[in-house]
Amino acid sequence: MKANKFFEMTNEELVLKINELKTELFNLRFKHATNQLSNPMVLADCKKDIARAKTVLRQRELGLVAEPEKAKKTRAKKKA
Repeated sequence: MKANKFFEMTNEELVLKINELKTELFNLRFKHATNQLSNPMVLADCKKDIARAKTVLRQRELGLVAEPEKAKKTRAKKKA
């Protein structure tokens, strides 16, 4: 997944995506251990996606990057 896609997600979506990717990584490791994985590069791609998502979350924590505007507008509507 491209880094731009992660920047378009809200923080909640990123956390869900990280959990989803970690589950996928676990399953891929299991398949790799049982010799059922046809393409071992999928493991590296999954790890890189997790790192990209975590990097975006950390940048937002530090205030280097803001959350997307569309997410802020929907939150404001939910609070009202």
